[in-house]
Amino acid sequence: MIRSVFNCMLCAVIMLLLAACGREPPEQRLRTTFAAMQENVEAGRPGDFMDAVAVDFVGNGGLDRPGLERLLKGQLLLNAKVGIQTGPLRVEMGEGGTATVRFTVLLTGGNRGLLPERGQMQEVVTGWREQDGEWQVYSADWEPVGGDG
Repeated sequence: MIRSVFNCMLCAVIMLLLAACGREPPEQRLRTTFAAMQENVEAGRPGDFMDAVAVDFVGNGGLDRPGLERLLKGQLLLNAKVGIQTGPLRVEMGEGGTATVRFTVLLTGGNRGLLPERGQMQEVVTGWREQDGEWQVYSADWEPVGGDG
């Protein structure tokens, strides 16, 4: 009797562990990657941010991955404090491990005091793909809010 109670408890523990180890759904993993990228910029870690940028990244005006990295590093050098406030993420899951994420973002920067010295609101559309279980952004288009494109 004690042995079967123990076996039932052991089975229950194993099932709980398996459920806890289950992989998050793709959209949740994408949102987690997005949040980590935002945190990395605000913490001044451009290398960690770039880990989630695909090698073949293309942005506005043909901006490539090395150009994006230079742009990011330049902004972090110019601004001792960078802030990013995003609106709600609108995630559209695609076929074959792809997704589109649309959002607005307020980018702020400055060097002194509590208030930012500069700020700009942008509308952004990004393309993502899952590669080897990790989400990477491979395209981004942005324009000022209310812009004509």
